[in-house]
Amino acid sequence: MRRRAGVLLGVLLWPGTALAAGGHKAFSWFDRLPFHIPQYVLSAIMIAVLLVAVSAASFGRKKPADLVVPEPRLTLRNLFEIILSFLVNLAEDIIGHKAKTYIPLLATCFIFILCMNLLGLIPGFLPPTDKMNITVGLAVVIFLSTHYYGVREHGIAYFKHFLGPVWWMAPIMLPIEIVSHLARPLSLSLRLFGNITGDHLVVGIFLGLVPFVVPSIFYGLGVFVSFMQAFIFTVLSMIYISGAVAHEEEH
Repeated sequence: MRRRAGVLLGVLLWPGTALAAGGHKAFSWFDRLPFHIPQYVLSAIMIAVLLVAVSAASFGRKKPADLVVPEPRLTLRNLFEIILSFLVNLAEDIIGHKAKTYIPLLATCFIFILCMNLLGLIPGFLPPTDKMNITVGLAVVIFLSTHYYGVREHGIAYFKHFLGPVWWMAPIMLPIEIVSHLARPLSLSLRLFGNITGDHLVVGIFLGLVPFVVPSIFYGLGVFVSFMQAFIFTVLSMIYISGAVAHEEEH
C-alpha cells in the first residue's frame, strides 16, 4: 500500500515518472486545456512570452539615463544585468572586441535554453529541450547565424576558407569543411537533448521510487545540469561565430 501511494505521489509530482511508475499517464497542467497542442510547443511558447513580458517590465519603461544607475536591491533587472555582464566578458575573451554585436543572439539563446531546462524541474511540466524539434531548431538558428555573420564580415570571400590555405588542396578540404560545419548543429542539438532527457529521467525515476528527501539531491543536480547545458551551448556558439568572423591576422 505504501509503495502504491509513493508511486502515485511521484506520478502527480513529476511528469517523467510515467516510465518509473509502470506506464501510468503523467500529470501535466497542459492536459487541462480545451485544445491539443504538443506540450513541448506550449512550454516553449510560454517561456518565450514570459521572458518578453519580464524584459519589458524590467527595462521597457526605463529611460536610458535610469539604466546607468544600478538598483539598490536584487531585482529581475539586476539579475538580467549580471547574466549579460557575464556573457559579454566571456564573449569578448572568445570573439574579441566586436563581441557585443553578437550578444543579443547569444544572450537570448542562453536565457531561453536555461529557462526551458529549468521548467522541467517544476512538477507538472516537461522541459521543451527534451525534444529534438526544439534543440534542432535552436542549433539551426546558430548554424545559419554563424554563416550570416561570416558573410557580413568578409563578404563572398568568407567561403574561401572552405577551400583550404592553397588552391590545390581544395578538392580535399571542401568535403571535410562541409561535413565539419554540418556536424555542428547535429552536435549542438544531440548534446542538449541527450543531457536534459537523461537528467530529468533520473530525477523522475528517483522521485517515483522515493518521493521524499532523496529527490532533493537530484533536483540540485538538475539545476546544475540545466545551467551547464545552456552554458555549453552558448560557449560553442561563441566559438563558431568567432571562427566565422575572425580575420587572418587574428589567427
